[in-house]
Amino acid sequence: MLFSPFMAELRKGKAEGCHVFLMAGEESYFIDKAREWILSMLFPDAAGRQDGLEKLQGAVDTDKVIRLLENAPFLTDKNVVFWQDPPFLAVKKTDGEKPEKKTKDKKQARWLDYLQNLPPYSYLILQAAHKPDKRKKIYKTLEQYGMVLEAEPIRAWNIGEWLQGKLQSMHRDMDRGARAYFARAVSVMDKIDLTYLDTELSKLPLYSDRQRYTQQDLETVFSSLPEVSSFALLDAVSERNGRRALMLLRRQFEDGTYFTRILALLVRHVRQLWQAKVLMGQGIRGRELAKPMSLNPYIAEKVGQAAAAFPESVLERGMLELIDADYLLKTGQAGNERLEHAIITLCGGA
Repeated sequence: MLFSPFMAELRKGKAEGCHVFLMAGEESYFIDKAREWILSMLFPDAAGRQDGLEKLQGAVDTDKVIRLLENAPFLTDKNVVFWQDPPFLAVKKTDGEKPEKKTKDKKQARWLDYLQNLPPYSYLILQAAHKPDKRKKIYKTLEQYGMVLEAEPIRAWNIGEWLQGKLQSMHRDMDRGARAYFARAVSVMDKIDLTYLDTELSKLPLYSDRQRYTQQDLETVFSSLPEVSSFALLDAVSERNGRRALMLLRRQFEDGTYFTRILALLVRHVRQLWQAKVLMGQGIRGRELAKPMSLNPYIAEKVGQAAAAFPESVLERGMLELIDADYLLKTGQAGNERLEHAIITLCGGA
């Protein structure tokens, strides 16, 4: 199950009756939160965790793991084995072969049988930094007899649920302007780092004692993020306001922003405008653009509105100029004027 329902089950106390847990996927933030919650429930005090937790890494013989789980706990009432990146969870690429051999593997059978009936004092926590192969018997067994967290990475278009959960944990809220600003900040990030966002949002009470945060509060916290400081430039391009866009571009250079950062943001923005233009030509408009573009609905609608003002030929020429600028700037054959020319094309072309 996904993070929210998984944590809901843990909070209901289901972990107390479950002895096998699997947390796997690309989003380490979810895995870390779930693991710490489980360990805190199993070991309410730090001393118990130190005495009753056995850590394993990588390839370990399953018979050895069974022996560890069979051992009676010492100095604590629980025996917990935490196994990170066990090889049997990896997805193996094959040339048309079935994911599991037909020949009976006695060791695997013994392992699968054991997972169905651990001693009442033993617990097994499995963790993997990749998606497991759901076709394998081991996954199906873990899903049936344990609890499985699918830690899928958050995208800009579906981060709202995570944000709401974070705000609830802080006993705070955001007004409409703050939520829109947060959506914009996330939409321009190369990669959404939930650990970073969690840390930055946790700083809000240091800057404001309001129960309902405003856009100004968020601007204070996120002001150091390079992508966020370029909002105004991207907005000027969206509005096709060439004079303002060029002024903001020069200000970015004066502030010491490296051209590769500005270039990457412009390329991404033009790509989104172009994609929205194509989708709108297929009849997909407004907030319906969110899913195919992997954007927050508010941001997708705003990009769509901006894209309507651009001829597709202008977006194509602008993208080609940005590609040329990337090569020429990185090879030292041109200067910042290449980016200026690309912006003039985007804002003034027809």
